[in-house]
Amino acid sequence: MECCCSSFMTVSAVLSAVVLFAAYRLGLIYQTFHKAESKSPRHGGENVAEVLLAHGVKYVFTLVGGHISPILVACEKLGIRIVDTRHEATAVFAADAVARLSGTVGVAAVTAGPGLTNTVTAVKNAQMAESPLLLIGGAAATLLQGRGALQDIDQMSLFKPLCKFCASVRTVREIVPVLRKALAAAQSGTPGPVFVEFPIDTLYPYHIVEKEVAPKTAPKGLMAKVINWYLQNHLRNIFAGAWEPRELSPLPVQIPLATQQQVQQCVELVSRAKKPVILLGSQATLPPTPVDKTRTALESLGIPCFLGGMARGMLGRESALHIRQNRREALKEADLVILAGTVCDFRLGYGQVLSRRSKVIAVNRDRSQLMKNSDMFWKPTVAVQGDAGSFLLRLSEGLKGYRCPQDWPESLKEGDKAKEKANTEKAAEKTERHLNPLRVLHCVEEIMSEDSIIVADGGDFVGSAAYILKPRGPLRWLDPGAFGTLGVGGGFALGAKLCRPESEVWIIYGDGSLGYSVAEFDTFTRHKTPVIALVGNDACWSQISREQVPMLGSNVACGLAFTDYHVVADGYGGKGYLIGREDGEKLDEILQSAQEQSRQGRATLLNVLIGKTNFREGSISV
Repeated sequence: MECCCSSFMTVSAVLSAVVLFAAYRLGLIYQTFHKAESKSPRHGGENVAEVLLAHGVKYVFTLVGGHISPILVACEKLGIRIVDTRHEATAVFAADAVARLSGTVGVAAVTAGPGLTNTVTAVKNAQMAESPLLLIGGAAATLLQGRGALQDIDQMSLFKPLCKFCASVRTVREIVPVLRKALAAAQSGTPGPVFVEFPIDTLYPYHIVEKEVAPKTAPKGLMAKVINWYLQNHLRNIFAGAWEPRELSPLPVQIPLATQQQVQQCVELVSRAKKPVILLGSQATLPPTPVDKTRTALESLGIPCFLGGMARGMLGRESALHIRQNRREALKEADLVILAGTVCDFRLGYGQVLSRRSKVIAVNRDRSQLMKNSDMFWKPTVAVQGDAGSFLLRLSEGLKGYRCPQDWPESLKEGDKAKEKANTEKAAEKTERHLNPLRVLHCVEEIMSEDSIIVADGGDFVGSAAYILKPRGPLRWLDPGAFGTLGVGGGFALGAKLCRPESEVWIIYGDGSLGYSVAEFDTFTRHKTPVIALVGNDACWSQISREQVPMLGSNVACGLAFTDYHVVADGYGGKGYLIGREDGEKLDEILQSAQEQSRQGRATLLNVLIGKTNFREGSISV
């Protein structure tokens, strides 16, 4: 008898657990204490907008779609500017630029399915460039996912490899906590993109969703009534507790920092060095350290610096410490190398350019990037998993009174001057046809205003520009980064001009890369963002052709045409200029006219027909 009672109690306990779990999964327990307000006109888009506003978001970049309309409408009502582009990738690139220049999270919102798949390259670029970015995506209704709904795919599987954090919101009450968590994740540790998916039934008002859920006729039969109860319960659960007050403020951001012991160890290494060098990467521009303080720290150390990525311009246009040429030779001579946010990937020959005699201090927020290829070609003397900007500040404070031996940066600067003199002489040479691209770039360098932001989007022409154009200060250079993505120009320039409306924004395009975002001249016109685009038009994918022809004997797929890109800009409401050899004498005048058009609020495109030169310096992502 005891055995029977025991078995009965076990079965009862299991059944009770099953019932409780089912009640929890169906939201019945939550609904007991939190009701759905079926008469409320509010919608989930309002919750999204409130969180973004509380986090200081000023812009949401988008290409509109019905799945996300409530978010866009709610953001506009709260004063968040909605900027619609002509391609979803541009929206993400623009959000990326805002993140880099503002120190906050950039936000893009796109519709479900193809809207999201169109962003994949731009999101991967943000991941590799370590940009804090929130991608908001629409999705099919919660009950219809996997059932063949319009534009329904497994979006989560697509973005999990690309994003630090991925979440699919299932009820309106989840919107606020999920978004707060996502925004904190984007900025914590190594910054990067995050993705939040919003099924359409979590964004529209109750009465609209109810029309889609409710049966068209009264249910008949037991099965039909059970299904109807399930649907009604599902609807109530989506909206249960939806409008209850919730904390909107930002969650704490976690940033790894060097230990005091590590800093002291590095202080001792630097103090003994005779020929130290700093290689500064994009991570050195990240919050919480203001770039002006990082610049001051570098200047107080007096150590020669090579600047890459977003760190270009960190020391201003002309600095005795900024070395732009002969990096490989300098690294062979250096007795101490500080990799401050710089990675030993292809840009540093996987670490092979570092001398085995040199002491190496490596600082990076990301452990895998910190130790990249250290198992093969190089070994760090000190490896610091921490923020590069704050590390440099503490290093400078620990070395008060220290100054790098003056003859070392002076000798490197002499090499700089000799190389730049040779490049200037090449700019004076006449090309077989059209204009010498080096001369064009030297002219731009001379007339570019002191507050200019330079956006680099291209291969051969842009590679030359990276050695000739000098960013005027910190956070005044934007390039794709390690992924080397073409097509960033339109989006980066859009984000930059919105962040810094008082600055001249120059896009340096190759004629190949221009094709990806020339349609954004429509966006520049509609949103009054008068950028200046300089197109080096040599009718060729020259960076590829330069190697393909001698190696394989064919120029197949490399040829383009001397297309009238200036006419395309005119058609989108901008101002286009065609510049050929006959315009060489008045080149400065034409460039200044483009600047004046920009000041008057009109986006301009300079279609410059250029010839071939033998100038070749390599990748811009150094």
